[in-house]
Amino acid sequence: MSIDVKSVQRTTVGKGLAHDSALKHVTGEASYIDDMPELPGTLHAALVMSPVACGRLRSVDPVAALAMPGVAAFVAAADIPGANEIGPIMPGEPLFAADVVDYLGQPVGAVAAEDLETATKAARAVGLQIEETNPVLDVEEAHSAGQYVIPEQVVAVGDCAAGLAQAPRLIEGRLDIGGQDHFYLETHIAYAVPGEDGDMTIHSSTQHPSEVQHHVAHVLGGYAAGIDVFVRRMGGGFGGKESQPTIIAAAAALLARKSGRPVKLRLKRSVDMHATGKRHDMVASWKAGVTEEGRIEALDIEYLARAGNTPDLTGPVITRTLTHSDNSYFIPAARFVGHACKTNTVSNTAFRGFGGPQGIVAIETIVDQIARELQLDPNRVRAINYYGPQTGEETPYGQPVEQNRLVEVTETVLATSQWARRRAEIDAHNASDPVLRRGLAMMPVKFGISFNLTALNQAGALVHVYQDGSIHLNHGGTEMGQGLFMKVAQVVAEVFQVDISTVKITATATGKVPNTSATAASTGSDINGMAAFNAANAIKGRMTHIAADHFDVSADEIVFREGRVHAGNRSVSFGELAKLSWAARVQLSEAGYYATPKIHWDVKTLKGRPFFYYTYGAAVAEVAVDTLTGESRCLRADLLQDCGASLNPAIDLGQIEGAFVQGMGWLTCEELWWDKRGQLRTVGPSTYKIPGSRDVPREFNVAILENAPNAEETVFRSKAVGEPPLMLAVSVWLAIRDAIASCGRPGLSPDLRAPATPENILAAILDIRSRSAES
Repeated sequence: MSIDVKSVQRTTVGKGLAHDSALKHVTGEASYIDDMPELPGTLHAALVMSPVACGRLRSVDPVAALAMPGVAAFVAAADIPGANEIGPIMPGEPLFAADVVDYLGQPVGAVAAEDLETATKAARAVGLQIEETNPVLDVEEAHSAGQYVIPEQVVAVGDCAAGLAQAPRLIEGRLDIGGQDHFYLETHIAYAVPGEDGDMTIHSSTQHPSEVQHHVAHVLGGYAAGIDVFVRRMGGGFGGKESQPTIIAAAAALLARKSGRPVKLRLKRSVDMHATGKRHDMVASWKAGVTEEGRIEALDIEYLARAGNTPDLTGPVITRTLTHSDNSYFIPAARFVGHACKTNTVSNTAFRGFGGPQGIVAIETIVDQIARELQLDPNRVRAINYYGPQTGEETPYGQPVEQNRLVEVTETVLATSQWARRRAEIDAHNASDPVLRRGLAMMPVKFGISFNLTALNQAGALVHVYQDGSIHLNHGGTEMGQGLFMKVAQVVAEVFQVDISTVKITATATGKVPNTSATAASTGSDINGMAAFNAANAIKGRMTHIAADHFDVSADEIVFREGRVHAGNRSVSFGELAKLSWAARVQLSEAGYYATPKIHWDVKTLKGRPFFYYTYGAAVAEVAVDTLTGESRCLRADLLQDCGASLNPAIDLGQIEGAFVQGMGWLTCEELWWDKRGQLRTVGPSTYKIPGSRDVPREFNVAILENAPNAEETVFRSKAVGEPPLMLAVSVWLAIRDAIASCGRPGLSPDLRAPATPENILAAILDIRSRSAES
């Protein structure tokens, strides 16, 4: 059913309603899996993990562990009745290491005991005989050795080699882009309860219940119909609970099957950080052919991505990196290449932005470098390269750039942030202060919305209307704090024109809505909201005919409004109509479905229309850098984000703010560090620094673009908001570069690694000063 944004009178959608669990979150009443009352006989589990990064697994001996009082069960690869395989897309990812171990922390088995402390001690008592070999820990070493988990991917358009050769100026560079741990407040957890006939009920902290269901069935050697997965809420996900929860749920289910008792497996923070994947760190190298005015004529970028030990989701992550390496800029001749380097580190996985942030920070650094080396205004260089009628309107992968709001969002944020005045003030400050340097930067974001894999762009929802007028809502999306459940409930309330309090939000359950896609790629509201919209509209249509019969009028005269159903001056309550419909034997339940239209993608040529639409945003950031210590602080940030016609502005503003701060963490303070043995040393808040309250810009101006409904037929013309604002934090990175550039002579571009930690900032300052002295 089409949605006419002009004719729909909104009463619930578009309102800034509080998150459905907001009060529970702040009072501690929100129930997570570890808060659930435990069933009698519940066992507690711990993983047995490899102590080395690379080697041949000769034997696994659980005798000492099983002899410990309170230990009930042990499982390893040999105990798996089905397949030792949990690869989300491609095979080759075992649940438990069998013949070889590929990273330090890789699960080799699991132990269940009467309590967690005993299980943890028993896991350490399991004897592992491993013939250790030298690990490959560096992506460039892996690239040189030709070690990849999948073949290279290439997005190309035009004759890039000729464009580079003919361009008036050639700009070359490199950027080391760090990874990032998800650091969700709730670590991975699963609670598996065995049932009759081999059935299994699993409460899993997962963004992808159907994947957990299917893989647990595969591991247990049974059918998906025998596995029920429930998710009421997660304590954060950020992509880290898309494919990784299968490890936890499958291990718990195996122990539950073997012991015949419920099993809870939850990971300590250090174990979670050792055993589960992260954002892909990458090395980007480029050659850019440009004119003297800074227009890009040809661009060649090569990415070396740390896949880790298995493919996991690295393939589509790299695809999205390549399809966002243009960001907002038309590039007539381009060659973007991505290599999935196999290393003896944990297999990296999905993270908010899913590869897009790496592509955008690379192209924004390139544009900044072009401007600095040619001594041009970076904003001017950006503007002359924007997609548009004067440059070009088709991406290197063949998708037209439609509904282009780049000029609108960038000109607006430059004006509202008072760019011109502040630029002059900062330049004057830097000319007089040799220690504290300030930086200012603006950057745009164009981000594509849809899953790369076309088949994933579908969703289902289940809506029941009861005789008292209350509504039961279930759908395939999962709630991880982002407000999805409230948004979808608002959609249903809007369709029926009832108060939001009458819509009962329920836990995601594979037994209610099957074959769901992950809540990821910023598509949660788009696809689940539309599925729920379709279900509610189908019921409303049937109820409308009952109302028409009741009032003896045509269906066109029936109006749902403010909890009542009207026919002229006569009306009944929504609940009364529900009872009338039941009495007339009319179905008050509907399974809604939605499949995203228009998208198509050729995985061989990397051409097509992978995205239903683009969102746009822009940010201006100001920073201060202490040139003696390398410390930095974001003083002010001005953000403008295109949300279409927002379903819930309050929730969307929270998503914009949170994404930006998380992006700041990735680019400024969150650093993953492995030692020479391949052991991750940053495994908790004492060694891995996430942003705190004092890292939030002291002046934080966040706005949603007004009067900008989505031209595509999304649910009430809204746009996705979960991931795109994270990329706005690249403005902070660029502002730090701007501050560092003030320490050197004009014409030099800073050589700054990401994240911009104090060490990396100091190194960049020393480098630019050294190059300035040499020249």
